[in-house]
Amino acid sequence: MPKITDAEIKPLRKWNLSAGFLHLISLIAVVVLSNNFSLPVTATYMTGPPGTSFTNPIELFSNNVSYTIALFFGLSALFHFLVASKWYYAKYSNGLKQNRNIFRWVEYSLSSSVMIFLIAQLNGISDYAALLAIFGVNLSMILFGWLQEQFTQPGDGQWLPFIFGCIAGMIPWIIFVIQLLTPGGPSNTTAPGFVYAIVISLFLFFNCFALVQYKQYRAKGKWANYLRGEKAYIILSFVAKSLLAWQIFAATLTS
Repeated sequence: MPKITDAEIKPLRKWNLSAGFLHLISLIAVVVLSNNFSLPVTATYMTGPPGTSFTNPIELFSNNVSYTIALFFGLSALFHFLVASKWYYAKYSNGLKQNRNIFRWVEYSLSSSVMIFLIAQLNGISDYAALLAIFGVNLSMILFGWLQEQFTQPGDGQWLPFIFGCIAGMIPWIIFVIQLLTPGGPSNTTAPGFVYAIVISLFLFFNCFALVQYKQYRAKGKWANYLRGEKAYIILSFVAKSLLAWQIFAATLTS
């Protein structure tokens, strides 16, 4: 593996600052321009022995969609600014020299899980237990990605954390496909077209992140330089979040 130098890392400070401002501007735009569209988070409780009788769904709270979008943009902006700051840049730089970026995994574990939570709600999933489980399995996927970086090195042929992460990462998308296909549902059950577009487009982009890590750890050709993957992650993060945010905005948040 080629050794990463300070000179190679230095431009990434500007990359992160630029990405931070792009996320921050997007956050402000969504909050300022959006209406108050919200989606319910519900619970269903037993009223008798298991499997016999239940309450109707009870709304626990209403999740403001624009604020949720602002949350995942804000998390990304925060971490981009952190790694570019005088307090954390040295740690970020030293991590890159070891083919690691723990800041990325902490941020993704939160921001992408918020994204998947919102996608689940758009697919008609409102039960708090289902939403929490989907959030948790996505978080687990990201943590497996972190383990891949923590305990393996590019080109060493060790793939177990990556494989486990891919398995965990498939679960939410299987759920979303079932929701869209509505097996056993009435003939008039159907999701709006924009929900199909979100599921398909974000599925492709989420898999692009896995592809970047695969290319990084296969370490062939230009991908033998870990920083190529770092730049790809920065670009993918902004594009994926923007794609989700502005598709939702166009469909539900315009006044």
